[in-house]
Amino acid sequence: MEIHFDWRLSRVVDDQGNIVDEIVWDGPMSPSGVAKRLLKIQQGRKLPEVITLAGRFPDAAIDPLGSLSDPNWPKAEEPDELFRRATLTLAKMGVAESSGDMDRRLDMLVSATLEARSSWTTSESRCIEWAGLFITEADLDSQRDEIPSAISSSQSIAEASEKLGVNPPKHLPSDSEWSSMVSHALAVSSSSDILEQLEVSIREIATIHVPSLSALLGPISAAKLIALAGGRERLARMPSGSLQVLGAHAAMSAHRRGAPPPKHGSVLFSMPQVSRSPRWVRGKIARYLAGKASIAVRVDHFDGEAWGKSQIDEINGEIEAIKTKFPKPPKRR
Repeated sequence: MEIHFDWRLSRVVDDQGNIVDEIVWDGPMSPSGVAKRLLKIQQGRKLPEVITLAGRFPDAAIDPLGSLSDPNWPKAEEPDELFRRATLTLAKMGVAESSGDMDRRLDMLVSATLEARSSWTTSESRCIEWAGLFITEADLDSQRDEIPSAISSSQSIAEASEKLGVNPPKHLPSDSEWSSMVSHALAVSSSSDILEQLEVSIREIATIHVPSLSALLGPISAAKLIALAGGRERLARMPSGSLQVLGAHAAMSAHRRGAPPPKHGSVLFSMPQVSRSPRWVRGKIARYLAGKASIAVRVDHFDGEAWGKSQIDEINGEIEAIKTKFPKPPKRR
C-alpha cells in the first residue's frame, strides 16, 4: 500500500489501485490557507492527514511524489483564481523567507560593495586629476582624501585652494565648469559615505554569521570568502586547498593553459600576514592560513565555540615562526 496526497486530500491506495482510506482537508479555503499547505509540501514536510493515515496504516509507504504517482487522482474542483492567488502568496512567502538567509544577504552586500568601490575608484581618480589641473601646488598623493571635500564645500576654487593650504590657481575654471567640478566632488563624497556604510553592514552581519572566521581574517575578508564559495556551508565543506585560491580566477585560468598554479587567491593575499611577508614565504603562510580558515568556518557552521583572542594570537605566532624559519629566499637550482 501507498499513501498519495496533494494539498486537498490524502488517501491510502492498495496494490490494485483501490482506495482503502481517505481524508479530505477541511481547513479554510483561502489563499493563505492553501499557500501554507503548498509550502509544507514544497519543504518536504508531512501534512496532518498524511501523518494520520500513516498511523492507521503503518505498513503503507508514503509516496514522495504524492498525487503525481496516481493516474486516477481527482481533478481540483476549487476555482482557478483561488489556486492562482495561493501560488502568488506562496511566492511572496518564499521571498520573505529568503531575507533570513545570511549567505544571500552577505552576497548582496559584498556585490554592492564591489560595484560601489569600482565606481568610486574611477570617480575619485577623476576628481583628483581635475583638481590638480587647476590647483597645481596641491600634493595629489598626501592630500588625496582632502581634495573632494575641499572642492565640494567651497564657493570658488580659490577657497578650495585655501582649505588645502596652497596658493590660488593662476587659471580659473568658468562658472559652469566649477559647478561641474563641485557636483562631481559631491558625488565622490557621497559614494565614499555609501561605501563606508556598506562595509559597516558587512562587518555587523559577518561577525554574527561567521564569528571565528571574522576574528581570524576580519569580517570583510570573511564575507568575501562566503560570497566566492557560494555560502557558509559550501565554504565549510570545501578543502582548504580550494579555499586558499578563492578569488584567483585569472591565475587558475592561466594554470589550465600551463602556467604555474597560484599560491593564493585575492582574499588571502589581501591579508597583511600574506601580502606584507617576503615573497618566498607567502605561499607557506597562505597555505597555513587557509587551513586555519577552513577550521574556523567549520566551527561557525557546525555551532562550535567561537574563537577568541587566544586562538588568533596563537595562529599569528605560528605565522611569525614561519617567517623566522625562512629568513632568506631558497637558493635557485
